[in-house]
Amino acid sequence: MSLYTITGAQLAFGHVALLDHADFSLEPGERVGLIGRNGAGKSSLLKIVADLAKPDDGLVTRQQSLTTVYVPQEPEFDTDDTVFEAVAAGLTHARALLDEYDAVANQLADEPEGAQHDALMARMNTLQSSLDTTNAWNWSTRVATTLQQIGLNGEARVGSLSGGMQKRVALARALVVQPDVLLLDEPTNHLDFDGIRWLEDLLVSQRAALLFITHDRAFLDRVATRIVELDRGRLLSYPGNFSAYQTRKAQQLEIERVENEKADKLLAQEEVWIRKGVEARRTRSVGRIARLVEMRNQRAERRNVQGNVKLDVGQGEKSGKIVAELTDVTKRYGSRTVIDRFTGTVMRGDKIGFVGPNGAGKTTLLKIILGELKPDEGTVRVGTNLQVAYFDQMRAQLDLDKSLADTISPGSEWVEVNGQKKHVMSYLGDFLFAPERARSPVKSLSGGERNRLLLARLFARPANVLVLDEPTNDLDIPTLELLEELLTDYDGTVLLVSHDRAFLDNVATSVIASEGGGKWREYVGGFTDWQLQSERSQQLAQEAQKEASRDAAKDTTKDTTKDAAKDANKDTAKDASGNDNTAGRNPQRAAKLSFKEQRELEALPQKIAALEAEQKTIGAQLEEGSIFAKDPQEGTRLSERYAAIDEELLAALERWDELENRRK
Repeated sequence: MSLYTITGAQLAFGHVALLDHADFSLEPGERVGLIGRNGAGKSSLLKIVADLAKPDDGLVTRQQSLTTVYVPQEPEFDTDDTVFEAVAAGLTHARALLDEYDAVANQLADEPEGAQHDALMARMNTLQSSLDTTNAWNWSTRVATTLQQIGLNGEARVGSLSGGMQKRVALARALVVQPDVLLLDEPTNHLDFDGIRWLEDLLVSQRAALLFITHDRAFLDRVATRIVELDRGRLLSYPGNFSAYQTRKAQQLEIERVENEKADKLLAQEEVWIRKGVEARRTRSVGRIARLVEMRNQRAERRNVQGNVKLDVGQGEKSGKIVAELTDVTKRYGSRTVIDRFTGTVMRGDKIGFVGPNGAGKTTLLKIILGELKPDEGTVRVGTNLQVAYFDQMRAQLDLDKSLADTISPGSEWVEVNGQKKHVMSYLGDFLFAPERARSPVKSLSGGERNRLLLARLFARPANVLVLDEPTNDLDIPTLELLEELLTDYDGTVLLVSHDRAFLDNVATSVIASEGGGKWREYVGGFTDWQLQSERSQQLAQEAQKEASRDAAKDTTKDTTKDAAKDANKDTAKDASGNDNTAGRNPQRAAKLSFKEQRELEALPQKIAALEAEQKTIGAQLEEGSIFAKDPQEGTRLSERYAAIDEELLAALERWDELENRRK
């Protein structure tokens, strides 16, 4: 049975229908990714499901006692609260019930028997039932457990946390409620790669049904079990992840195009016929006229696919062959070293992605490369004839009170791109801004629209070096794909900071990655190539460390054996001379494994392999998601077993290492 169903939903703002007789349902255990163009109405639908907004029309059905929790793009906190207090705020209702229960219990103790006593007793029973249902008796333990699960310090102040950690606090506040349905709006915003991977693992193992909005294609592939697209007011469902959706969507659009072409051709033929004159007395002609009227109405009501952004970057003169050359560059902030003796060269035409945790120093390294910031040590040689266009993730270049037209071309109605003059209205139209919005202030735009406007401003200026700091935030998927194509074909240099893994894979030709402690290293290829090379480097380093440890152990054993032999010779010599008889003393030996321990050591590799295989099987079931719909209890059991295997594996590996070292 569906947890939530909406049938024939209608919602409009002005003359634009965001929901046009749309249908949607959510099943237990599903993880549904909601996608669509910026401004299509995704956040509005999420708020309707959260019961924070109402559709203009339509039938909404919810399971009785359904608990939904909504986490917005930018969660709000009291910055003076501790993390524990912020997370506990999710249980405000449960805590209020518990406070009322205590108050009623105190009143009841002082109230003599009678009508008032009976009323208080009835209220107390009702409250006890509610507290049992919501499991509110141990709310403090629930908060502490959730904080431990998500890796948060309950005593820290929320105001002192980074954007990524505040996102974790918001998720903890939602999960402590133990909801039936979890609603997330752009959950990956402000998270770095490690944070995104952590969130993926967390959501895949959750029991609750999930409806989330994101433009992160890799995240959709990993988490979603179904894709729902909000397209021209309709909700279209596609089973599977984002890759499966792309294939089916392409087929659907091709079928729609062919059908529309056939309908347009038939309509054109009928329009020619009607203009030649009609013998209205004939029944056949009357029916044909009625059909023509119906075809005209259908054509008028048809909502065509929204056009895509037309991106064309203004190409500046060629820069020098070397854009920047860094030698042993070091940069510190106080006692913290952000960049430690980094050496690298940026050549004309390079497309470099900068990756690392939030606060690692990606923006600092960018500014040093561009000559905007001087290093504490080392040398930087900046190339010649650089024309830099900078995309700022904070959109500081946008004046919120200026109009769209003035933002693109202040004081003029024309824009020149690649030597061709274009009217500012036409140029804004290329970025999907209607002419009537050209005089609207920037502050009236949504986040995605502001990013689109910033791209329009950026590309209107000639440049041979594009610096893009988180350009993918709030951009819809079609615009992202078009931006990828543009940057791939761009002849100049691209310096890119992004947490969108698919975007980095499709654009970057090399990656400069933070490896901790201020160390940076360059890798050839995109995000996936960096991950593979980095993992291989770590494996080689671990193997080299193990080999060194084994060699050291062998050397120690040899030295011990030699010393023991010398001692034995000395003892023998002393016995022969009658001095210091130590015949009963044996050379010191390392403790050997018992027969039981030897058998245990031989069995451990097979045990570890079995645990890993079991965890892999459970992980696949949890990721697929249908187990929660078929058998919620089994889904919960598997989630708990998945976590328990981690501890068993760790214990088995530690035991294996201990026994192996003793054996050697």
